[in-house]
Amino acid sequence: MTDTAPEPMFGHLLRMTDHRATFEHALLTEPRREHGYCTDDMARVLVVATREPDAPGEVNGLAGKALQFLNDAQAYNGACRNRMDHAGHWTDQPTTDDHWGRCIWGLGTAAAHSHVSLVRRLAVIQFERAAKARSPWPRAMAFAAIGAAELLTFEPDHKAARRLLADYAASVPSPNGHSDWPWPEPRLTYANAILPEAMIATGVALDDAILRQRGLDLLEWLLDFETADGHLSPTPADGRGPQDVRPGFDQQPIEVATLADACARAAAADPRPIWPDGIRAAEAWFLGTNDAAQVMWDPATGGGLDGLCADGVNLNQGAESTLAVLSTFQHARRFSHVAQ
Repeated sequence: MTDTAPEPMFGHLLRMTDHRATFEHALLTEPRREHGYCTDDMARVLVVATREPDAPGEVNGLAGKALQFLNDAQAYNGACRNRMDHAGHWTDQPTTDDHWGRCIWGLGTAAAHSHVSLVRRLAVIQFERAAKARSPWPRAMAFAAIGAAELLTFEPDHKAARRLLADYAASVPSPNGHSDWPWPEPRLTYANAILPEAMIATGVALDDAILRQRGLDLLEWLLDFETADGHLSPTPADGRGPQDVRPGFDQQPIEVATLADACARAAAADPRPIWPDGIRAAEAWFLGTNDAAQVMWDPATGGGLDGLCADGVNLNQGAESTLAVLSTFQHARRFSHVAQ
């Protein structure tokens, strides 16, 4: 791997997007329109589009579509729909499942990072609506907490964001006291790094040094546990327990991107080189330093490949995997010149 990270390429994501939103699935490089769109992906679109420095007009256009989609997904009480069919009809009812948390994550990120004043204003308005609700699900609340922490970097006295963070902090379970398995669940499942990242972000935003340090310690453990033979070996789709045989498949790009997100968050709170190293390991996973020595993105299109399998690679370039590549390369570009 070179010292210079590959530039994020938005071409495939743009081709996956029509006048409404970004299609969820692809058959190789062609969008599978019949599967429609989802809030989960549009929240991720909003994150990567507004985080891109000096974004061209077409990338700013993606942010605008994502904002419109998330606005339409929300109910007045803050709950959120997730799935829309290709004709533009919602197919589910508003809930506070993970997509609600990702919606708040995207809105808070847009408020903090967009260079477009209208995008920032609309993101704050939508955030305030979504933040009326709370979720019983730990990952949904963790995503929402990160969005609230992002918003506070832009508007430090925002009351709804502070209330959400306080409620999240109160919901974090106490440490289990098991040094061999400090994870707060019996198994790793999905988007695992979001849990310590939310602790770090909340600890920093609320000036809670104990919660911040707990998040850093838990992320350090996770990064070590997800590393084998000098490269990332992320939790497979079926999860991973303390005694599971490695490597596990299928591996999903979103797991790697979530680790990169968390390491970037940690790097802003802790100067140790472990965090930039973690980001570079995530980048390397996409470039072929992984359990199967397979490249997991398409440098011709900028798309991400949908899964690393025991018998090869899922070559479909869906939205989730493409957004995972874009997000990881954004972080890697920022840290590409950090001392190694």
